[in-house]
Amino acid sequence: MPKLPEDCQTMAEVREGVDALDRELVALLAKRFGYMRAAARIKPTRDAVRDEARKASVIAAAVAEAEAQGIPGDVVGDIWERLVEGSIAYEFGEWDRVRA
Repeated sequence: MPKLPEDCQTMAEVREGVDALDRELVALLAKRFGYMRAAARIKPTRDAVRDEARKASVIAAAVAEAEAQGIPGDVVGDIWERLVEGSIAYEFGEWDRVRA
């Protein structure tokens, strides 16, 4: 088990923690994309896949949470912009696949 950031004394420990956390993040992203598959299955029309109001809300919530956690909101906003756009693209592909 990797050390907590505040307990790291070497770069090897830092890297071990980052690598472990990256694996956890990818597992969480896989779960998030599972929700995109569900959305593609549930949404009745292809036009319903892109929802700009929902996109803005998701990004704003991530930025607010980042700032509440004391990390840069602008960086998280950029990451979430890419995440949401990638999720939309994935959902379009899934929507098409399910109905092919």
